[in-house]
Amino acid sequence: MKKYIFPTLALAATFLLSSCSHYDFDTDVNNMSISQGTANFTKYIALGNSLTSGYRDGTLYSDGQNESYPNMIASSMQRAGGAMTFKQPMIPNNIGGFQGLAGFPGKLTLQVVNGKLTPVASPAAAPLDNIASSGPYQNLGVPGAKSFHLGITAYGMMNPYYARFSTGVSPVAAAVAQAPTFFSLWIGNNDVLSYATSGGVGTDQTGNTNPATYGSNDITDPGVLIGSITQYVTALTAGGAKGVLANIPNVTAIPFFTTVPYNPLTKALLGNGDEAVGQANITALNAQLYGPLKQALTAFGAGSRINLLSSTDPNPLLIKDVDLPNLSAQLTAALTPSLGAATATAFGQIYGQARQATANDYVLLTTSGVIGTAPVGTPPSINKYGISYPLENEHVLSQIETNKVMTATTAYNTSIKNLATTKGLAFVDANSKMNELASVSGITFDGVKFTTKFVTGGAFSLDGVHLTGKGYAIIANEFIKAINQKYQSTLPQVNIYNYSGVTFPQ
Repeated sequence: MKKYIFPTLALAATFLLSSCSHYDFDTDVNNMSISQGTANFTKYIALGNSLTSGYRDGTLYSDGQNESYPNMIASSMQRAGGAMTFKQPMIPNNIGGFQGLAGFPGKLTLQVVNGKLTPVASPAAAPLDNIASSGPYQNLGVPGAKSFHLGITAYGMMNPYYARFSTGVSPVAAAVAQAPTFFSLWIGNNDVLSYATSGGVGTDQTGNTNPATYGSNDITDPGVLIGSITQYVTALTAGGAKGVLANIPNVTAIPFFTTVPYNPLTKALLGNGDEAVGQANITALNAQLYGPLKQALTAFGAGSRINLLSSTDPNPLLIKDVDLPNLSAQLTAALTPSLGAATATAFGQIYGQARQATANDYVLLTTSGVIGTAPVGTPPSINKYGISYPLENEHVLSQIETNKVMTATTAYNTSIKNLATTKGLAFVDANSKMNELASVSGITFDGVKFTTKFVTGGAFSLDGVHLTGKGYAIIANEFIKAINQKYQSTLPQVNIYNYSGVTFPQ
């Protein structure tokens, strides 16, 4: 039988929680007061992006949708007299993706590749379908949606996930048409996330209030974001609906950015497990590449960009930083006497903005498969990404790029919190909860610690961005607690152990 954790807001629940942390719902809840408080859960609508839809493991699939946090919240609301129907636009299989559409593969699964457990994408199971006629749907979470997308009437033409169930109106219009009595709105993550996961290949559009001019990886102007969300909230509350807003977690807390170290280059790695070979490679790299670069850059006042490789300590990756002054011409001129014009020109072009990574840079999870591979068209002597050839801009989120993300996120969160207060809505501090999850102590339930550590932390799926069922349950409980606190309801929290985590190969 399903178990629930009860919030401490109800007096009876407070008393019982002092002696036990879990309850068998069917046995215990009949003797407890579960109420809607000042809210009305008759028609609950959830709006948002991939996090709201139940997206995980790099795609949207049926098991993930069944464990979406809105579905969990709706189940809890039903116990308090809420609507018995919460319909989601289900993917017709448990693999996900869309056949024939590039960039929409099936879900990631752990497989043993070259002796290591590696996330591998499955082939998409079915073509893009259309299920609009089976609606309306109460989970209006759309993977890929940014803040200003939810109000676009033709958004189905822009996003295949929404095209599946769009009736020709915007997601917000689809929500308002159902006359919701209660809503949740968690949007804005993608307004910085796409920039961050692309390694900063985009533009910070702060100051540009025309989102029609934005690129897909651009950072949204904070005024555009809160203006869009304010319009949605105004439309949703016009009929008297109450609701809950959530803020944006800092992207640097999630495993997509924290799994691959900035300094993985040890003798063992550089020697493919043989430290003697690794030492020989370090000696050769210092003599033939790092030493000459260090000497030349020092002459230009940029010697801190490159240091010799250590034989004892882990060494940082070699990266390209597009925010550095480009010293290609100076390097070419300095290296021509010793290397010849052709080689010196190539070195100047390759290393003009090169430096070694620092602890303030974030190497993307997807870059793990790139380190040590050969860039197209490079000579054999410098054909190792991150070692002898700089990782590209899209492989690393630099400190300057990170600062842009953090500045925008702070502005977003301040505005979202103020909007919730102004409109009298419940508020979820998802950022604080994610920081708590990312801390050394993590979050402990019944003696089990959950963290943001990739795979083994229990909370994040194999894409390093989206949560597992257990992770979504943690978020669902944060929403439930915020709703109970604001509206004096006594919704039961869900038991995270009823939901799935990462599946390991048998």
